[in-house]
Amino acid sequence: MLRGGKVGLRARHEDDIPILRTELFDDVVNAARAEGGPWRPITPGTKDPRLFTDDTKEGHVPFSVVESEGGTLIGSATLWGIDTHNRSAHIGLGLLPSARGKGYGTDVVSALCYYGFAVRSLHRLQIETLADNHAMLRSAERNGFVREGVLRSSAWVLGEFLDEVLLGLLVEDWKPDAKR
Repeated sequence: MLRGGKVGLRARHEDDIPILRTELFDDVVNAARAEGGPWRPITPGTKDPRLFTDDTKEGHVPFSVVESEGGTLIGSATLWGIDTHNRSAHIGLGLLPSARGKGYGTDVVSALCYYGFAVRSLHRLQIETLADNHAMLRSAERNGFVREGVLRSSAWVLGEFLDEVLLGLLVEDWKPDAKR
């Protein structure tokens, strides 16, 4: 398990799936804002890649996010689009509604940076998020990510076009958390 100040990132467990399905992916507004595509329901029993781990896929590493104390499931995090030639990847996360606003997002981003830079030896990590996702923007910037641009009206979300912010962090600008 990867440990942060308040969170741990661990492998996805079978009993995480119903909670993540109900609290993250069945929520139309949350899922539509996070997915980069139209919301679609997840049929129970299917092996939807948003929930199930395919250990043969090298370019996608999903984690379940748990509280450090007690191990309670609080969300999902992913290093995706891993490009081993250019040594880059994207990061993303989703916190359960009950876990939002408690500083967990900053710790999740920190743990994903550790995984990407220290464990996977990547050179660049990237985040794309909606311009009004202030929590993700704060979490990214607290971890050293720099706003590199705005993709104007690039995301169609529930009937309107929204701007996306592109943020990047290079390994030489990363300041690892000494608590690991």
